[in-house]
Amino acid sequence: MEQGSSKASLEKEPKMTKKKGKMDLEELKQETTMYEHEVSIQTLCARLSTDTEMGLSPEQARRILDRDGPNALTPPPTTPEWVKFCKQLFGGFAILLWVGALLCFIAYSIQTTSMEGAPDDNLYLGIVLMAVVIVTGIFSYYQEAKSSKIMESFKSMVPQYATVVRGGQKLTISAEEVVQGDIVEVAVGDLIPADIRVVWSASMKVDNSSLTGESEPQSRCPDHTDDNPLETKNIAFFSTHCVEGSGKGIVIHTGDRTVMGRIAKLASGLEMGNTPIAREIEHFIHIITGVAVFLGVAFFLIAFILGYYWLDAVIFLIGIIVANVPEGLLATVTVCLTLTAKRMAKKNCLVKNLEAVETLGSTSTICSDKTGTLTQNRMTVAHMWFDNHIIEADTTEDQSGVQYDKTSAGWKALARVACLCSSAEFKTGQENISILKRDCIGDASESAILKCMELGIGGVAAYRQGNPKVCEIPFNSTNKYHVTIHDLDDGSGYLLCMKGAPERILDRCSTIFIHGKEKVLDGGMKEAFNDAYLELGGMGERVIGFCDYKLPQGEYMPGYKFDVEAENFPLSKLRFVGLVAMIDPPRAAVPDAVSKCRSAGIKVIMVTGDHPITAKAIAKSVGIISEGNETVEDIAERMGIPVSSVDPKDARACVVHGGELRDMSPSALDTILRRHPELVFARTSPQQKLIIVEGCQRMGQIVAVTGDGVNDSPALKKADIGVAMGISGSDVSKQAADMILLDDNFASIVTGVEEGRLIFDNLKKSIAYTLT
Repeated sequence: MEQGSSKASLEKEPKMTKKKGKMDLEELKQETTMYEHEVSIQTLCARLSTDTEMGLSPEQARRILDRDGPNALTPPPTTPEWVKFCKQLFGGFAILLWVGALLCFIAYSIQTTSMEGAPDDNLYLGIVLMAVVIVTGIFSYYQEAKSSKIMESFKSMVPQYATVVRGGQKLTISAEEVVQGDIVEVAVGDLIPADIRVVWSASMKVDNSSLTGESEPQSRCPDHTDDNPLETKNIAFFSTHCVEGSGKGIVIHTGDRTVMGRIAKLASGLEMGNTPIAREIEHFIHIITGVAVFLGVAFFLIAFILGYYWLDAVIFLIGIIVANVPEGLLATVTVCLTLTAKRMAKKNCLVKNLEAVETLGSTSTICSDKTGTLTQNRMTVAHMWFDNHIIEADTTEDQSGVQYDKTSAGWKALARVACLCSSAEFKTGQENISILKRDCIGDASESAILKCMELGIGGVAAYRQGNPKVCEIPFNSTNKYHVTIHDLDDGSGYLLCMKGAPERILDRCSTIFIHGKEKVLDGGMKEAFNDAYLELGGMGERVIGFCDYKLPQGEYMPGYKFDVEAENFPLSKLRFVGLVAMIDPPRAAVPDAVSKCRSAGIKVIMVTGDHPITAKAIAKSVGIISEGNETVEDIAERMGIPVSSVDPKDARACVVHGGELRDMSPSALDTILRRHPELVFARTSPQQKLIIVEGCQRMGQIVAVTGDGVNDSPALKKADIGVAMGISGSDVSKQAADMILLDDNFASIVTGVEEGRLIFDNLKKSIAYTLT
């Protein structure tokens, strides 16, 4: 499914193999257009013959189920085990040994029929050659079968049950029985049972990270917000999680017709090329065969001219050809690859395909996903702004890096609102687990703030109990704020707390709390706020504003009945207390791994579905964009000139938006890949990730792709070597990959490259020795 699914983008889709049971490219193009998010609910209901209140009738549902089939992903085609075994026995170099063995048996049979007391050496040599092929074949098959047992694809992706409305009755049915036109209800914690058009939402948020690469949950509402189906807020996708709120929607696609299904089909339909070692061995076989046949024929002719009996000359011919076959090479290659694979397994790299070990050593470009691969896929508080200062948050367990005074009134005011104005809480029974590793119930951003407060002041749950919540307005996408009112334990009455989008919060404030004093929010303070907001936003961080208001005790007496509908409490002229900024932080080992890759001559490109500002910030923090290297936008900003006036050749780094890539010709993409040594592609779709990989391959690069989401699977399959994440990776990405990082650590790739280069070196030495 094209990110954006716009008509223009469909012309650049990758080549697909035409196989039975798989869509060809034209069919995929037709299926990729999706307009259900653009039409009105009434039009959609009329088109699908359904009703948002009554749903489908049981008879309608039965007919549609018969027409479309069950709502399940078709498992990828699997190769029978006997075929896999035969490939090991008769593939690549093994075929040359089989020919050698056959020639030995022919020579032996000629000798036994033409002379008495014929020597048995050809028979023994034929048997030895067969034994070498069979033993190494079994060895290779066993090694790869052992790895593939760890792979269980697709099954866990399918939600088990769904709540639907049929004939006005609410039913819980198997997810496989959900059909197009069904009205489904989704609650927090549910997996979305199909692609749905949202018709009603109560602060509903979904986790789209495996599909689009966005690390934070995305809100869903009935409004059409974007022409791009993957960006619009009125579509929720099959097998994504509802992490907050609840909602109701109309099923628009089921099974293989869902976005998830199309991506899986795109991945399974891709044509796989040979690995570099397979290409080298094939080339080597041609050379050896040519030399052997030439020498054999030459000596046959010489023997014939010298007057040898023709049968003796034939035996001579076969002997020369067999002698030129390096019998030990197959065993050497297999043992080398297997031993390296075992060494890598100890370092948390599971190799599914033995030849992938050497491919990784030949890699010249790594296209890496961001979320969950370069980053930790968990929001963490990075900075705070209070008392008119940006302060780096300390997320260490022992709080050894605190850069602010915890006794200051500014910190206390911000911490109080951050603790109280939140719905997130820790799951029970985790007292012995470190705070940063604890699981939370609630939104990723709120969970990040909760962990920050638990580290900073401790005892958040007890603090909330002491200051109970008496009223709440949950966050929604229209208001963009969350309000709670608390009965304070010091007997000073009620405190109203509010958090939300910083600009919305600031609009509702008339004063600001600075250095223990309440000051009027004048132009100067608003400018200071804007500077802080832009600086934090420019670092790719998600910023949340906080404010409070002490309700007058005379007007709001103990036991006052707060009414959310009537809003009988103030929501303006509040007191601004500060900002909290969060980001999905990079993994600690990644910057060192990126610099090692660069020193080894490997180009690292970031390819992500996330926002360009966030992608650029992470790229800079991990060294994909080196310090001092500028993009065209950076040069324009520094020189104070329009971006169009900057020569792209002057920029070593480049951030390309998926929207630009959609309208880009292959030659324009090749120019960008050639011109800029440091590249980031943001807001990319699964097809575009594939186009980037193909672009690198067109330039003769050996491409490794790392990723963990469903959106990465087509690129993982197309790459020379696909590397999936073992912990956070989706089943589809693991199925498509050749190697799995069991610890999800990008740095493990460097280990793999080192081992791969070592094996190539060892193989060259052993081949030289064998030939000599």
